[in-house]
Amino acid sequence: MSSHFMFQDRIDAGLALSQHLQHYKRVDGVTLAVPRGGVPVAFPVAKILELPLDIILSKKIGHPMHKEYAIGAVSLTGKIVAPNAAATDDYIEQETMNIREQLKQMYVKYMGDKKPTPVKGRIVIIIDDGVATGNTLLSTIDIIRDEHPKKIVVAVPVASQQAAKKLSEVTDEFVCAWIPSKFNSVGEFYLDFTQVTDEEVIEMLNAQLEK
Repeated sequence: MSSHFMFQDRIDAGLALSQHLQHYKRVDGVTLAVPRGGVPVAFPVAKILELPLDIILSKKIGHPMHKEYAIGAVSLTGKIVAPNAAATDDYIEQETMNIREQLKQMYVKYMGDKKPTPVKGRIVIIIDDGVATGNTLLSTIDIIRDEHPKKIVVAVPVASQQAAKKLSEVTDEFVCAWIPSKFNSVGEFYLDFTQVTDEEVIEMLNAQLEK
């Protein structure tokens, strides 16, 4: 057992994180959890701050020849494409439609028939269970920025130093409970880092919706 600081589990991490977010209590804002791991972290945060809990779903658009190479990203409501993306408009259109269809199905699975919370003019707090590189979050931030929120805050229990630096530069505020000097993976800072199931996600989101 290594001696560094650890969270019990994601809920515990969310409680620790909420201590650093007290200044957002009851603001005109929304917490957006990155599923699945971000949901149990955001759950206590949303409760304590008395903010709505929603999820942010986004997926990369892969290069036509190399699917794993991202040339853009799509969310339910927005998209970004790299300025030098070597792909036709048709390809990007088609991929955007396909990805959005997948995201819609995921959203319905998690949120039922609830409509995504509008973020325009509001404080948006994006929550995940930790960040190693921050690259995935970067595209999420870009997509949300296009929707003109009042402020973008990224809040995570643990982050690598390089991710913390990167995210601090592109957000209005980067909030992190713990930035260790040595960082291999997010999971090493949790005693219990079991994969979150769809059922758990649905249960937490529904508990929030019933309020």
